Amino acid sequence: MIQSVDLKNFGPVSHIKVKDCGPINLLIGPNRSGKTLLLKLLYCVQRTVEITGRGKNPSSDKEILANKLYWTFQVDRLGQLVHRPDCGPFQFEMTEANGNSFSFSFGSDTEKRIVRLDNYLKSRTSNSIFIPAKEVLSLLDVIKNNREVRMEFGFDETYYDLVTALTPPTQGKIARPFLEARSRLESALGGRVVYSKEKQLWQYVQGKNTFDINITSEGTKKIGIFDTLIGNHFLTRDSIVFIDEPESGLHPSVLIELLDIVGVLSRYGMQFFIASHSYFVIKKLYLLAQSHNVSIPVISFDFEGGNQVSDLKDGMPDNPIIDQSIKLYEEELEL
Repeated sequence: MIQSVDLKNFGPVSHIKVKDCGPINLLIGPNRSGKTLLLKLLYCVQRTVEITGRGKNPSSDKEILANKLYWTFQVDRLGQLVHRPDCGPFQFEMTEANGNSFSFSFGSDTEKRIVRLDNYLKSRTSNSIFIPAKEVLSLLDVIKNNREVRMEFGFDETYYDLVTALTPPTQGKIARPFLEARSRLESALGGRVVYSKEKQLWQYVQGKNTFDINITSEGTKKIGIFDTLIGNHFLTRDSIVFIDEPESGLHPSVLIELLDIVGVLSRYGMQFFIASHSYFVIKKLYLLAQSHNVSIPVISFDFEGGNQVSDLKDGMPDNPIIDQSIKLYEEELEL
């Protein structure tokens, strides 16, 4: 589990330091403030830790990380990720609960090679995944062709990794919390997204009816993605999941159910980092923090590249999303 994160001079962000990450962590703030960039950065680092030394992969951690950053942020030079060249290099450090760390840095003149990197983290058998705001089930072939054949920028590396992770379900025993999660997801959708080996395509099954995945809602496909990652054993007890705007395409009732499931899986051992604009998401996570007496750190971003860290265990954060919700309520009272 990620315990702390400290980064400087990255993208639109001047400095972020989170000392005590929790099983669930929330990122909120306006557009272009750095929420998604931070999610993707953490994913790139975490996935680098997992891939390094796995199987017969001969690449070093420096090579893997540089490749992940290049294809995820789709910049001609890694140095373009430096926030302000006049303020020094981009610096990053991440620690785990055992105190071991992963750190690296590079300047604005960096091309595609990372020189300064110190990795003291032990190898992991579990997998992390990034779930974007947009579903991918209807775009699998397009994403794979863009990355594997054309080798062009378009859908970034997080999309390609997710497509790769969505292999047809494998056999094997699933832990009880995961079985509960799958059952609740199916109930929320009134059906299940499955892969037809015979037709080699994804379908939505509702009772005795089967529908092509392309004519189902985006919310259904997003939930189907999460369900599939559990069913094919890609996600396990120690996995870390990065979710960008879970509210996108989901009915509020399904969104609340999804967050309840996130709460269950976080207590089982998984860790979540969630970026959102939704009052529903903030309020639901606040209720989870209060009802289970757990810390849910909140990183609140602003337009100037600043941020502040609070905890939903201590109350709702001071943020424009909350302010706007209160404003609408006050306007209603005036009618």
